[in-house]
Amino acid sequence: MSTVVIVGASVGGVRTARALRSSGHAGEIVLVGAEDHLPYDRPPLSKAFLAGAATRRDLTLLDEEAADEAGIRLELGTPAIGVDLAGRAVELADGRRLAFDELVVATGARPRPSPWGAPPGLHVLRTLDDAVALREDLRYGGPLVVIGAGFVGTEVAATATSAGLADVTLVGPARAPLGRVLSPAVARHFARLHADRGVSTRFGAAVTGVEAVDGGLVVGLDDGSRLPAATVVVGIGAVPNDEWVRGSGLTIADGVVCDRYSRARGAPNVHAVGDVARWFHPRRSRLVRAEHWTNAIEQADRVAHNITHPNDLQAYDPVEYAWTDQYDRRIQLVGRTGGSLDHVTLQGVGPDHGFAVLYADSAGEFAGAVAVNWPRAVIACRRALRDPVSLTTVRESITAATERSRRSRTGT
Repeated sequence: MSTVVIVGASVGGVRTARALRSSGHAGEIVLVGAEDHLPYDRPPLSKAFLAGAATRRDLTLLDEEAADEAGIRLELGTPAIGVDLAGRAVELADGRRLAFDELVVATGARPRPSPWGAPPGLHVLRTLDDAVALREDLRYGGPLVVIGAGFVGTEVAATATSAGLADVTLVGPARAPLGRVLSPAVARHFARLHADRGVSTRFGAAVTGVEAVDGGLVVGLDDGSRLPAATVVVGIGAVPNDEWVRGSGLTIADGVVCDRYSRARGAPNVHAVGDVARWFHPRRSRLVRAEHWTNAIEQADRVAHNITHPNDLQAYDPVEYAWTDQYDRRIQLVGRTGGSLDHVTLQGVGPDHGFAVLYADSAGEFAGAVAVNWPRAVIACRRALRDPVSLTTVRESITAATERSRRSRTGT
């Protein structure tokens, strides 16, 4: 029976291990994790866990009992440092070698390091230990300065503000938050949302330095202003954890380069899932790397199928999906959004501030959507993205469903 070694014990690695069993793999499964902690879920780190509403146990993806029951061998606390493709072995930092028939690289990504050093009080947020240290510092109050207005930065600002921290500043070089995934008008909506909740926003500003001054920190901006801070969080992007397989013979270019089946280029018994994978997306006809929880889950399922059913390979051709929770808003994104795509806005029904923005390419074909507090619209949009359809068709379908819902609510 074959042995599958999975390197990376976050959601992509755990899901691959479980999916291998459910797909019929009867051989050994070894799950390798660099951290001492049991495998845990990362999205709550910037939200429920940071706010104190979730415990470490709440985040656990796989405990010893469940691993034993599923026949998954845990190798935690020792990182992998290399792979011998010819010898089919993973090399660990303690000198051991783990033999494999199939290897899954699921090592994710790490925060882009702070260009301003790491003085006391400056944090990045990726691991459980990062979140524990940040939560401890926030207990002493503000000011808090968050550098970077992407998913992590905006979530930390929203969580800290919602938890009662009175002095929070969100800094980003773009003119509005989440500018990489939202069109300008939608991004400005979320800029107003943060401002209305009491967050000071400094968008369009570049950070020139972070200095330790009198037991605190000062963040310098390119307009000459200086922001005092007790705590600074840096969220300026992520880089894939692919350095440990560099030099192995795998093709590395902003992640492990894979074919449409998530098999590493030139090494069909090596696969990659999640943030570290850069695979050929059949619908996009180009290489793609996606840093989202849902992508890791869905790609893990497909890799598990392809390992256990080598004569029935299935391409990984997902409809992109991501979400973020901020204040009382759940923001969900499907397909392609933002940029120069044409778009229309639809209003939901009910008191929860729901709306959706539908995007189309230059030919009028539906490309994606952003929905706020409107899960039914998200479901309809994900379904519509499976096959080519016009934006007009999707808009009319959602509008008709909304009208039916309104009549049901009002009894008319």
